[in-house]
Amino acid sequence: MAGDPLAGRDGGGPEIVELGSVPGFVVFDLPGAPTSAGGTRLAPDVSVAEVALLARAMTYKFASLGDRVAGAKAGVRGDPADQAAKDALMARFCVEVRPLVDAGRFLTGPDMGTAEEDFAPLRERRAAPAAMGAVVDGVPFEDVLTGYGVAAAAEAALRAGWGSGWDGRSVAIEGFGKVGGGVAGEVTRRGGRVVAVSTVAGCVADPSGLDVGRLLALRRVHGDACVVRYGRPAGPPGQLFTAVDADVVVPGTRPGVISARTAGSLPSGVRVIAPAANVPYTVQGADVLRRRGIVALPDFVCNAGAVIGYRSAAGATPGEVLAAADATITGLTLEALRHHDGPLTGACELAGTFLRSWWGEPPDPPFAPEA
Repeated sequence: MAGDPLAGRDGGGPEIVELGSVPGFVVFDLPGAPTSAGGTRLAPDVSVAEVALLARAMTYKFASLGDRVAGAKAGVRGDPADQAAKDALMARFCVEVRPLVDAGRFLTGPDMGTAEEDFAPLRERRAAPAAMGAVVDGVPFEDVLTGYGVAAAAEAALRAGWGSGWDGRSVAIEGFGKVGGGVAGEVTRRGGRVVAVSTVAGCVADPSGLDVGRLLALRRVHGDACVVRYGRPAGPPGQLFTAVDADVVVPGTRPGVISARTAGSLPSGVRVIAPAANVPYTVQGADVLRRRGIVALPDFVCNAGAVIGYRSAAGATPGEVLAAADATITGLTLEALRHHDGPLTGACELAGTFLRSWWGEPPDPPFAPEA
């Protein structure tokens, strides 16, 4: 698993297309692949290095799902909280990348900082499945789906290793945005309790379980400050990884958060890491987790819900999409868990085998560099 994290076939790197109409770029992980796909991330500090790692994760995600599609990602520098500026940026972005989309070379959709409605100009010829624009119980379905898959993957690991699912189990969620909120809602629906959530504003914890409905309502009004408005003392964001004893930890923000140091500092009660974010592990962090006996689930399987949704039939209902995501992610997780070196290695090998069947020697698996 070592080597240049961005190495491609024959040692080549990704293709980077700089955009002219917006401060941004598109990264194609496997240059020359007929079709590449992945989300568009909007953040003030998004970088080519970060987006290239995310594109690699997409290559492994599609391979896990048995799709002959390469990974790609776009990054646009901007403030997602400035709605007017965001609308203008995304409108220009869609105009510029539309030739790539219409040709089938680059298929894209929401990622951190973006939502399905930002891509309306790209859907005129390639409509997204109806379910992906649906609203379920007042929540956009795209916000529900990825979190649902993460909860399903963790349940599969809990059942395989400890004989029961979420009932009575606890979770700590890093990043309480749209995906983190989806994880929290699904975990509580399955009988678990959310004992901590963090945002850039801090970390709020309660061993008896946080009121997820209240947190979601606070998030709608206060954004990341929801954790300091909850009414319990809020610690620093990093406290989630060092002081909160939960059965499952969900990394949900940027690449590389599960470094060797973080993996070593996790409380002794942590059993499973179930990533909502892409590329949370460093190689060294994954090694520490393995030595400690903590199950490190593959991010590109756990958070595959949205890809499964965008691959669904045009008329599939949200319920049908959720059922497909549950069956697919649970099956892939159980298969990966059977590997003697753990599910992360198992999933990487399964994806690599599929890549060899259509592409050639696979690029290195998606791991972040150790800081």
